[in-house]
Amino acid sequence: MAESKKMTLTTKVLIGMGLGIAVGLFINLLGLNGEGSWINEYVVNGFFHIIGKMFVTGLKMLVVPLVFFSLITGVLGIGDIGSLGKVGGKSFALYMLTTAIAIAVGITIAATIGIGEGVNMTSTATFTAKQAPALSSVLIDIVPSNAVNAMALGKMLQIIFFSILVGISILMVGKKAEPIVELIEISNEVMMKMVNIVMAVAPYAVFALLAKAIANLGLGLLADLAGYVLVLIAALMIHLFVTLMGILKIFSGMSPAIFLKKMRETQIFAFSTSSSNATIPVTLRAVTDRLGVDNSVASFTVPFGATINMDGTAIMQGVATVFIANAYGVDLGITGYLTVILMSVLASIGTAGVPGVGLIMLSMVFTQVGLPVEGIGLILGVDRLLDMIRTAVNVSGDAAVSVIVAKSEGKFDAGIYNNPDAGKLTDDDLDISDAVEHEIAEVVKETHDKV
Repeated sequence: MAESKKMTLTTKVLIGMGLGIAVGLFINLLGLNGEGSWINEYVVNGFFHIIGKMFVTGLKMLVVPLVFFSLITGVLGIGDIGSLGKVGGKSFALYMLTTAIAIAVGITIAATIGIGEGVNMTSTATFTAKQAPALSSVLIDIVPSNAVNAMALGKMLQIIFFSILVGISILMVGKKAEPIVELIEISNEVMMKMVNIVMAVAPYAVFALLAKAIANLGLGLLADLAGYVLVLIAALMIHLFVTLMGILKIFSGMSPAIFLKKMRETQIFAFSTSSSNATIPVTLRAVTDRLGVDNSVASFTVPFGATINMDGTAIMQGVATVFIANAYGVDLGITGYLTVILMSVLASIGTAGVPGVGLIMLSMVFTQVGLPVEGIGLILGVDRLLDMIRTAVNVSGDAAVSVIVAKSEGKFDAGIYNNPDAGKLTDDDLDISDAVEHEIAEVVKETHDKV
């Protein structure tokens, strides 16, 4: 009797996503999320919160060791410091290019439609701008004074710098470092297996995360700022399906349809977690196992992109700037919008890795072009939902740049990219209990044979 076809992780995650949205809407529309409600206390902010938080924390737990071992392995795989410099230069140029295009797209669409015109917006929400770090401070802080502390705090640029330095140093030592090289490569394989273990609970975690988010936020907020929300979502979709896929096709020649299909799982994770950094383990696995990018490239481009690539955030800034300017009756003109584009690109470097980076960047832009910073309070209510979509766009940009850079460096396997089943995780890959039972059975058998 033929075995039934195993369900893939992507299918499970999609089911979890759909059920999570449905359950969240059901709870919200029936008002079961009100204060004092046992469903709100024990289910939404109890069970759902615990499952979702544990999953996201589990992913964050993997980020630092995975980036550390993977990046060192990548440097060793490149084997040439000059090639490493080319990978870094190409990645940085492409990330800045896509960010500039992203905000230009956002501004163009928002200005053409004229969102916020003739609307006298009032809001009880307030926003206090945080002080953004100076670009010079960010550049100085790339070098960690304490590498262990940088890892403990998850300072991604410092971790990237230290990991590359360790990799280069191992290359310089040469043959004597072979035991360390083997240890690092094994450690990297172990971390990738840990990613698979954590992802075994992904469908349930996605369900919990989305059910909690939709139950608490609902869709009522979207109606109040419908113009802003719809334009921002449209701009994000245009950037993903037209700009990024166009750049992918032009610079790599690979099929955008295959790319989108294979990135769907990662996009759902990014949508659920709203964090590019937390999604690094999933993105890295998809880019290497599903898209055929060699680890020597992906180990650099993925964490680097998660830190400085802010296409979704840049689009939000462009749309928000037009919206707030029109709502307050401020005419920015061409010069003002060009300033916004330039400021956003520079700010994406200067605020890399800073918590709440999107709103910090937006407050910087508003200050530079003379818009009231408190206007950010008008869009704070819907920002959480829209941030989920922005993150999905961001990780797609990370993966697209990884494919382009890898293809240009000859570190790309087109066979894996074009194989629809390459890197798929099924029940066999994720059923940890079966694997453990198998190992125990083998040990028992060996013991019995010896006796």
